[in-house]
Amino acid sequence: MLIIYLFILNTAAYYVMKKDKAYAKEGKWRTPEARLWLIAFLGGAPGMWLAMKKFRHKTKHPSFRYGLPVLSIAVTVLAGWFI
Repeated sequence: MLIIYLFILNTAAYYVMKKDKAYAKEGKWRTPEARLWLIAFLGGAPGMWLAMKKFRHKTKHPSFRYGLPVLSIAVTVLAGWFI
């Protein structure tokens, strides 16, 4: 059950970062950073980190540049512990 949860959440996190990057380019309404962090803390950090690297989004923000990798490792270790 945890694997399914993390798969769905990380897929959603990836999609949210992708859409936020597209909206940033188009000058549209953006996803608030607090919501991005909420998704990351709920377990979506690895997917969000992957999207951040692929789409070069939020890479200039130190909180994302350093925080997402650390949180991704923590989520992965915790998931491995419980699986």
